[in-house]
Amino acid sequence: MPVLCRPAVAVPEHVLTMEETLELANRMHSRHTELPLVLRLIRNTGVRKRHFIRPVAETLEHDGFEARTRVYAEQAKRRLPDVVGRALDNSGLTAEDVSLIVYVSCTGFTMPSMTAWLINTMGFRPDTRQLPIAQLGCAAGGAAINRAHDFCTAYPDSNALVVACEFCSLCYQPEDTGIGSLLSNGLFGDAVAAAVVRGDDAGAEGCAGMRLERNASYLVPDTEDWISYAVKATGFHFRLDKRVPGTMEMLAPAVRDLVDDHRWDASALDFYIVHAGGPRILDDLSKYLDVPPEMFRHSRTTLTEYGNIASAVVLDALDRLFEEDSQQHSARGMIAGFGPGITAEMVVGTWAALADSRSASS
Repeated sequence: MPVLCRPAVAVPEHVLTMEETLELANRMHSRHTELPLVLRLIRNTGVRKRHFIRPVAETLEHDGFEARTRVYAEQAKRRLPDVVGRALDNSGLTAEDVSLIVYVSCTGFTMPSMTAWLINTMGFRPDTRQLPIAQLGCAAGGAAINRAHDFCTAYPDSNALVVACEFCSLCYQPEDTGIGSLLSNGLFGDAVAAAVVRGDDAGAEGCAGMRLERNASYLVPDTEDWISYAVKATGFHFRLDKRVPGTMEMLAPAVRDLVDDHRWDASALDFYIVHAGGPRILDDLSKYLDVPPEMFRHSRTTLTEYGNIASAVVLDALDRLFEEDSQQHSARGMIAGFGPGITAEMVVGTWAALADSRSASS
């Protein structure tokens, strides 16, 4: 079975704290009739700080869609090589060993995709397959893992690289004053993450990580306008329906179905890595899956430390699981990303510990 190796994650150097966010909201929207509600919603996110690619003053200035697209490309090229290099190191591979790059981002657009730049810049083979995904939003982290899983299952002698590049701060729109938009201004952050999926015949048995065993997708019917972008001359305008926080009631059965199909119990897994769009998502998933809240600690820590970093959330939460080093060999777990559609991208599998790690713990 393919193995998802330890991710590499990086957040930018410019930090905005919760206190600073609330002060900005108070100052910039002092006459907003729903300001008390907005402030309460932002506080309730549990986000302590977020990281941005530019200083806050620059982030708050809208310099046009063209300029923002240029910044996206410049910042991606500045930050991707280190993260991709560390992800390759974590897997014990080089760029030449990779046969597919899955690149996900919903916060900027380039054509050709950044996959072409990576191939030309970092030593990937010219025959490396490219799979850029731009429109799955926060679910794209799970989708990228699943497409890499599918590829390495079909081509077990191959390896795939997953890259998530999210600069949510480039989507700030000063003229959007709806409650959903103002809430998003206090929720989203920037991050870059990457991870390698090693094929079964490409040395997967020598890589610690999560053995990917079964994946699935699910779309909640008639909810495609609940999370969306309005694409205007000024760029991407985030739209968030007030019903979104309650979507776990509709998605939890799909999660349970996947685990049931694998003949496991969704309430009794050893680890859970899920997209932390907000605290309600984690609270409800705990309720509907009958799982102790502590089982979502890594996702909640990502939310607290970095905010909602879109498709990069699941990779960061997974990296925290690696850092904790608490999983025994063959521990059962799942990864799930949720996003526009309303869409869920899910995978279940077992933990693979290196042979020397297993002998040390026995």
